Amino acid sequence: MIYELEVNRLKTLDELLHKIDQKNLKVVAVAQAADKEVLRAVKHALQLNIGHFLLVGDQPEIKSLAEQIELDLSQQGVRLKHSEAGLAAEEAVKAVRNGEAHVVMKGQIDTKQLLKAVLNKQFGLRTNRVLSHVALFEVPNQDRLIFLTDAAMNITPTLDEKVHIINNAVEVAVKAGWKMPKVTPLAAVEVVNSSMPATQDAALLTQMNRRGQIKHCIVDGPLAFDNAVDRQAADQKGITSEVAGEADILVVPTIEVANALYKSFMYFAGAKVAAVISGAKAPIVLTSRADSAQSKVYSLALALQTSK
Repeated sequence: MIYELEVNRLKTLDELLHKIDQKNLKVVAVAQAADKEVLRAVKHALQLNIGHFLLVGDQPEIKSLAEQIELDLSQQGVRLKHSEAGLAAEEAVKAVRNGEAHVVMKGQIDTKQLLKAVLNKQFGLRTNRVLSHVALFEVPNQDRLIFLTDAAMNITPTLDEKVHIINNAVEVAVKAGWKMPKVTPLAAVEVVNSSMPATQDAALLTQMNRRGQIKHCIVDGPLAFDNAVDRQAADQKGITSEVAGEADILVVPTIEVANALYKSFMYFAGAKVAAVISGAKAPIVLTSRADSAQSKVYSLALALQTSK
């Protein structure tokens, strides 16, 4: 099947910042906002006017840290909500569930604690989908941004879980501006091999897409990394594909593959990144101390752009 496509890819993460509707800014609920690096990201986001913030946690501590980085908590677009440390995740999630906010952001709190609140059956944000990590990279010397999934949540996803992972990534991509993104399930080779389960899953996912079970994208695999992202490499191997050399979304077989690719992009290629957890009723921003302030802001922009 040949698709007539209108290509509409972003080329830089800064374009995410420019796509935010500044006349209708959305609210980010920060769970346990008493974290200097997170507050720096909040300060930067406010300066760029890409969002408003509900800072949940210990108010005296938040105010003390804000003062240290010269973040004015009295300015428009900032609200504080006092909460004991152990309840901050619950309060931030409830704020999104109740319509006070649109995005959840991790502050000085364990990821497990935040996700426990997100998945709470009574007040959480769970859906019938698997949660998955969706990263968007700007790699130097590349002519487009590229998505990678899943580098943080699913260790060895089953075929059914890979369907959810693809759907989550496609939803993020479409909301961020991609039209009919090209998806490839990665493997070590480009042919189906009964000894390599990743190739079998890739072929099944491709067929599911062709039969309409996976929508709003084009899936083709298995493809190895080189011929998924480089047209010359695909041509040299004689691969005829609508995705080869032009993949927008790379879907990995295991978390180890994604972890290695993610860190290779960052440390060897000097890439910039934005990342969200998708699959809940609202995007979740899980920041790390290793993330730069710039990456945190890009992740906020991606989450805000893809929230309802």
